[in-house]
Amino acid sequence: MVQTDPYCTVEYVDLPIISESATDIQQSAQALLDQLKKAFALGRQFDLPAMMQLSTGVSSSDLADQVCFSVDAKLHEKQSLLETLLVSQRLKAANEMLLREMKVAELEKSIEDKTQEKFNIGMKRNVLEERKHQIEKELKKLGQESEGEFSDLEKKIRKSAMPKDIRKKMLKELSRLQEMGAMAPESSYIRTYLETVVELPWGKYDSSDLSVAKAQRVLEEDHYGIKDAKERILEYLAVLKLKEKNKSKAGNDGMANILCFIGPPGVGKTSLGKSIAKALNRKFVRASLGGIRDEAEIRGHRRTYVGALPGRIVKGLKDAKSMNPVFMLDEVDKVGADYRGDPSAALLETLDPEQNREFSDHYLDFPIDLSKVFFILTGNDISTIPYALRDRLEIISFPGYTQEEKFHIAKKYLVKKELAANGLTPNNINEIKDATLKYIIDKYTREAGVRGLERTIANIFRKVAKKVVSGKAAKVDINESKTIRKFLGPEIFSSQLKGSKDEIGVSTGLAWSSVGGDILFIEVNIMPGKGQLILTGKLGSVMKESCQAALSFVRSQAKQWGIKQDFHKIDIHIHVPEGATPKDGPSAGGAITTAIVSALTNKAVPRDIGMTGEITLRGHILEIGGLKEKSLAAHRAGLKTIFIPKDNLKSLVDIPAEVKKNIKFIPVERYSDIYKKIFV
Repeated sequence: MVQTDPYCTVEYVDLPIISESATDIQQSAQALLDQLKKAFALGRQFDLPAMMQLSTGVSSSDLADQVCFSVDAKLHEKQSLLETLLVSQRLKAANEMLLREMKVAELEKSIEDKTQEKFNIGMKRNVLEERKHQIEKELKKLGQESEGEFSDLEKKIRKSAMPKDIRKKMLKELSRLQEMGAMAPESSYIRTYLETVVELPWGKYDSSDLSVAKAQRVLEEDHYGIKDAKERILEYLAVLKLKEKNKSKAGNDGMANILCFIGPPGVGKTSLGKSIAKALNRKFVRASLGGIRDEAEIRGHRRTYVGALPGRIVKGLKDAKSMNPVFMLDEVDKVGADYRGDPSAALLETLDPEQNREFSDHYLDFPIDLSKVFFILTGNDISTIPYALRDRLEIISFPGYTQEEKFHIAKKYLVKKELAANGLTPNNINEIKDATLKYIIDKYTREAGVRGLERTIANIFRKVAKKVVSGKAAKVDINESKTIRKFLGPEIFSSQLKGSKDEIGVSTGLAWSSVGGDILFIEVNIMPGKGQLILTGKLGSVMKESCQAALSFVRSQAKQWGIKQDFHKIDIHIHVPEGATPKDGPSAGGAITTAIVSALTNKAVPRDIGMTGEITLRGHILEIGGLKEKSLAAHRAGLKTIFIPKDNLKSLVDIPAEVKKNIKFIPVERYSDIYKKIFV
């Protein structure tokens, strides 16, 4: 462009004429024409004037330009082709553009064909389903039975022993399912619902000739000790036997058979449930409630939700294939609650004998009778079970085992069980002596239950199995203490947990926890200061108040007991070892008072004396709970004397005979009774 004003002037150069091979041009033009024919065959539409011009005959150069004009290419591609001087190259470029467009057209046609085919299949299925539905409808009108896919389900509903009103409801749901057809979104939900209801064990009850003697034999064979639990089971069985005998005279045949086993881990709560089912000749089913927070876990989901399922109760009955199984609900004390509801509140209807005749599961949407189910609950800590639920349960406590009971359990059950579990036979190991088992229990376990003892025995047997397999020994003797130490390592516990010597300012208290009883040492130091009371050991608020009450009582009795300390010029530091472990409760009041008096009077407390009881400002020793667990802990620790509140004398009936034989229980009403026995 030279100028634009007052008119445009440009300079130009004639493009040079480049000689080309006529054969190349002709072959390229023929190839482009072949592609054009294929494009027409695929249904490609070209610009009408351009096609008319091509049909009259054009030069090879114009052929490339016309095809380039007609194809769907980008502007810079067309410009590039326009700038190509060689006709053969321009024809090849136009051919590539056309070929690319044909590939896209072929892909689009393939997709369209597949879509149309799928649509045709769907339409065909819908038409056939509708015709089939209409045919079945007409056959029903003529009184003929349809052999469709729902006929088997209908037969199951009619043959089931479900109540008439529920059967009527299920047939109505089946009719709805048949009318809506298999392609309806709701059809799969209704079908699943009907199959779930049909699979419930309607009318199926485990029955047998109940024998109290047989049940007693089974319970004694499977479990050592736990007399209270066994006695309660036999009582239930006896009542059941009488009710069956006098069935015609009985009006309301429901009975409060909701047992709750509370005790530390490893004392045999769950395994006792299996033995109960065996004694009753019933199916056993178990569900763990630990950690559940959704009420729907108990009652089920409403069918309006996607993925709705029945609750654990109904699922348990379905799995047991019986309407009167022994149903164990484990870890009931660990049920939570949040915005989705309170599962423990949902358990009220399940476990109340007055209500569970008509237990309503949201998924089923009709009442189901749970009155024949033998429910057993287990837990570790009764204090975390809501009161309303606790009120409906019969609590049976499992306090833990004595050393002697652990020995018998290991000898009678655990050794045989672990031999089989570790692939050993009696030929692989010498007979285990009683002294060996007692050594293992005393030196390597310190627990309320026997789970740790079982793991320890299993550990020994694994070492034996390794020796047998490696060919080092065909038969192993483990009855020497050095062999045990070689397998298990150094002794974990000393022979006694009590103090090694009598100490000033140290007393032994007794504690209760959800995993059994334990002993704790109360330590008191006196030092110059300003009359402060220092408390350490991660004490709870109640225990801190017990320390303050104990100190106030000691100060009020200082003159009478000959304590000449000036409380305004000393600091008293009370510490309970194992400082990382939280401790709370009022029952250590007597032990705290004893430690304070010992430190102030510089008199030692005998190491084999323990005590429990809440103290008041007037020096009264009040009743406490968990005496059995605390006594077992004292027995494990080797204490010889225990001071207990006088009001707890009635609890001594629950203490095992072995413990009462080795420990002297001294009931006290006031702290002065303890003072006279220790410091006078």
